[in-house]
Amino acid sequence: MCGIYGTTIAYTEGQVLQKLKRTSFRGPDQMGHQSYKNSKVTFGHNRLSIIDLDSRSNQPFSYLEGIHIVFNGEIFNFKELREKLSSKGYTFKTTSDTEVICASYLEYGENCVNHFNGMFAFVIYDVKKNKLYGAKDRVGQKPFYYYLKGSEFEFASQISSIQLFNENLSISKTAIQEYLSWKSIPSPFSIYNEVKKLEDGYWFTYDLKSYEFVTKQYWDIPYNQKQSYLGSYLDAQNELETLLDNAVNIRMFADVPVGVFLSGGVDSSLIAAMASKGSSKKVETFSVKFNEKGFDESKYAQQVADHLKTNHHVIECDYNDGLSLIENFSTYYDEPFADSSAIPSMLLAKNTKEHVTVALSGDGGDESFLGYRRYEWITRNKKFMSIPKPFRIAAARGLTSLSSGTRAKVLSEILQCNDIESAYLKTVTRYGAPWMKEDNPMNLKELKYLMHNKKNILERVSDFDIKTYLNWDINTKVDRASMAYSLEVRSPFLDYRIIEMARQLPTSYKFIEGNQKRILKDILYKHVPKRIFDRPKAGFSMPLSVWFRKDLKDYVLTELSAKNLNEIPGLKTDIVLKMINEHMTGKWDHNYFIWKLLVLRQWLKANGKGISIR
Repeated sequence: MCGIYGTTIAYTEGQVLQKLKRTSFRGPDQMGHQSYKNSKVTFGHNRLSIIDLDSRSNQPFSYLEGIHIVFNGEIFNFKELREKLSSKGYTFKTTSDTEVICASYLEYGENCVNHFNGMFAFVIYDVKKNKLYGAKDRVGQKPFYYYLKGSEFEFASQISSIQLFNENLSISKTAIQEYLSWKSIPSPFSIYNEVKKLEDGYWFTYDLKSYEFVTKQYWDIPYNQKQSYLGSYLDAQNELETLLDNAVNIRMFADVPVGVFLSGGVDSSLIAAMASKGSSKKVETFSVKFNEKGFDESKYAQQVADHLKTNHHVIECDYNDGLSLIENFSTYYDEPFADSSAIPSMLLAKNTKEHVTVALSGDGGDESFLGYRRYEWITRNKKFMSIPKPFRIAAARGLTSLSSGTRAKVLSEILQCNDIESAYLKTVTRYGAPWMKEDNPMNLKELKYLMHNKKNILERVSDFDIKTYLNWDINTKVDRASMAYSLEVRSPFLDYRIIEMARQLPTSYKFIEGNQKRILKDILYKHVPKRIFDRPKAGFSMPLSVWFRKDLKDYVLTELSAKNLNEIPGLKTDIVLKMINEHMTGKWDHNYFIWKLLVLRQWLKANGKGISIR
């Protein structure tokens, strides 16, 4: 796991070094850079050593003659690939997966990514072809930002490396509006008009002579195909368990200590069980504990750890820990990002790093196996939304006449939606919110995963969540939180083979009324007693609602004063101030909205001086 950087812009060596130092937390073990003769290409790399700790695997890395690479991530099936390539005559001087990427590129060309099972973002400089070739993993676990203007091409793992010394950037007003709607900025856009994200499952080429930039999608979920699995439920259970076992085992390989994040929920407990089964020694597990009532789930994680006999670590957190991270948030999340669970994720990573360098997580289980509460909400309300719209509009009017509260307004808006798909979008986004001056229309290509009739509504929402929430939010949160403390996080549920199998399974194998993630639970109960999980699903959150009314009240009121709010484009300041007051008086819980504004305010303070917003 590392930070990569590259450019064709004529920066000085000192400037390149400063760009690398800006994100050195991603890879503190070695910082390297190389400018290549007879070209304008410069590569840079911050290394976190995981596999082949020897300096021979430092980057930028060169293979044979004329293949140079910077690579962030892991190729989990690299041993298998190396054997195949060795049989074809390729030789290897290291035991790293970096060298395998280079040989795969020479053998398979631009289609080499189809052979990789991993999380990655990399760029290869092919001297003979005078071009750059790069790619991003299938579900976007590793970040890749780029700036392109004719002969000027610059890329990096984090946007702040591109931002430094680049005087051609402007802040995107549209991106701010999208952020306020989604809590994050959807791909392929970024907070700057001139910087884009390479999308998940895409590769690109950049011709260093003609300056032609081409992208191509090499993988996608089969969003418009119905489930095709023909085996029984028991067959599926056994097949999925075997696949999960393999996905965990290949992610346990490292030349450094490996642990597991254990929240006590179904997904992380299943990963911990698989890791324990495949390990010859006690597995190190980690969880976060908040002292506030209703936020401490650590006792459930402890029960799982006791049963699996892991060496369990509980990390306690109070508002002082949270405030410290809040004040430095934009250093690591270097474009606006408002998932508040990033704070406990950072605390977890910070303390986990004291014991291990790699941690496995349960991320991705909810999206593929229908675990979020919103899937249950859809099941309950889809019949209701089939009632003719005039009757629902009449009910909405009656509701608002009885109550003027925020909840009544939200329910009224949902009742007036055209269909269950639109109602779902209303619950997960904030387009057309009353505190916005302009209604930024929803114009996302990802809507194709939701708005078709080839699958039932639960499967379509699952597909949509994988392409939006998982990619834009979860993967961003995990990457930045872990890399802030030089910790590598690997997610077995994001193995593309598991995602593809989940798409094939009948919905009833994953969800029946009152039993979400059915198949995962039945696999888990082979390893951990069912009684531990007989409780409502808990999210990974922090007690912001309480903190904002008490310990952090002065901080909120100072940062979100009328003067400061007026500097944020597109806000109706009077309505925002009213919402903040509603929260402080306990009339309504607006903690998610307040956090969103705090993050944006902090980012603009740190990055917005002298930069136009348009």
